[in-house]
Amino acid sequence: MTIQIDIGAKSAGTRATFDLEELLATRLLVQGNSGSGKSHLLRRLLEQSAPWVQQCVIDPEGDFVTLADAFGHVVIDAAACERDLLAIADRVRRHRVSVVFNLEGLEVDKQMRAAATFLNGLFEAERDVWHPMLVVVDEAQLFAPAAATDADEESRRQSLAAMTNLMCRGRKRGLAGVIATQRLAKLAKNVAAEASNFLMGRTFLDIDMARAADLLGMERRQAETFRNLDRGAFVALGPAIGRKPEQVRIGPVQTAARGGGPKLTPLPETAVEDAAGLIFRKGAEEARPRAAAPAPSADEVMARLDAARPEAAPPATDLFAGAERASAIATVITEMMAEPEAGFQPVSLLYQDFLVRCRIARIAGEPLDLPSFRKELALAKAGVGAEEAGADGAWDQATLVSASLPEDMRGVFLLVAKAALAKAPCPSDAEIARAYGTRSTGRARRLLAYMEERGFIQTATDLRGARIAELPDLGWRTAPGLAELGAA
Repeated sequence: MTIQIDIGAKSAGTRATFDLEELLATRLLVQGNSGSGKSHLLRRLLEQSAPWVQQCVIDPEGDFVTLADAFGHVVIDAAACERDLLAIADRVRRHRVSVVFNLEGLEVDKQMRAAATFLNGLFEAERDVWHPMLVVVDEAQLFAPAAATDADEESRRQSLAAMTNLMCRGRKRGLAGVIATQRLAKLAKNVAAEASNFLMGRTFLDIDMARAADLLGMERRQAETFRNLDRGAFVALGPAIGRKPEQVRIGPVQTAARGGGPKLTPLPETAVEDAAGLIFRKGAEEARPRAAAPAPSADEVMARLDAARPEAAPPATDLFAGAERASAIATVITEMMAEPEAGFQPVSLLYQDFLVRCRIARIAGEPLDLPSFRKELALAKAGVGAEEAGADGAWDQATLVSASLPEDMRGVFLLVAKAALAKAPCPSDAEIARAYGTRSTGRARRLLAYMEERGFIQTATDLRGARIAELPDLGWRTAPGLAELGAA
């Protein structure tokens, strides 16, 4: 069955149509300067072919996510672990779901890595799921650059290899590449050369006009045609659309990009004095957080102890029993750890401070021995409160798993477990270092590596550079969290 996709009207007044089966076999290249209508053309092609073929859009700016509401595309956030992206790509091919791979918000080198990973996942699917798929890559010069770019060399190499596979070897796997670029001169030649269908829009640079004319078999003197094209007009050639170059005007679309083009709007009517205030006066949302209070000096601590000592201390009585006594001890340890430097003190000094505070609080009875204090200290360093340390069986299981670790590492494991239980972001290196009793973030990372080698945790990094920690024994997983505080 032959499927004809209507993309607009030719200059002669007839309809411009794509033979969809031929397009899948021969691929398509679109060129045009910014504002020439490339995205509009791609959207028209996607909308018209959506009922007939599975689609995947590699979308660096998030322009095509609006296809989801009208045509049922699934939007995939590219900021995920590489192994997750590979698994998702395999499921996309297996279940024949049309998707938009949204790269918005990632830096260029991370966009290249994410696109390469996802395209490789599509390419490496098993033979029995090689169904036809239209793979549309907008701003293809980002993913298949002709020369070195600001992105790191490894990202460029991976992305270029994936794009080359798509255009050179994808046909046998059912993958039909449709690539759009602002400039042919910036696109790798071995990627562009594999397309047999062309739509050339408005172009101004001589080198790009000359290459476009060569691809369309036009004489060099005819290259000026591309400079005079209107927005939304393209010169088309290829076995899927026509055997001779002919101008095509792209038809209307049902959906629109989220941002749209720039629209002129009146400036706000603001008095000069008020405008100056808006610029030079700090707003409430810009107020800086208050700095933490400095740690008390040794003299201040001794003075506080003297002031708290009663003139005639009565014989100690057991004011707290059972759960009340345990709660009072937990309160003392929590107050200790609230001081900024407490997390970096040796356990022996903290234990002495703990005994003194227990006497001040008049907690009678046998004090905690050092091993019991270490256990409570690990919970306090992890920030574990009553809601976690209560009767919940899940948290009891986490405590049981942590018992297999050395005592000084249990606080770190419980800190990660607390975040995973609450589905909160993974703790940063600084938070892990403090729970371990050090200021060295390098030691914190080595500690995580040690725990990972022994199977207590598994870490992964998403495309934004955020760390995700999994606890295999518990089946818990944290949300992505930045390893370095203040990182973008």
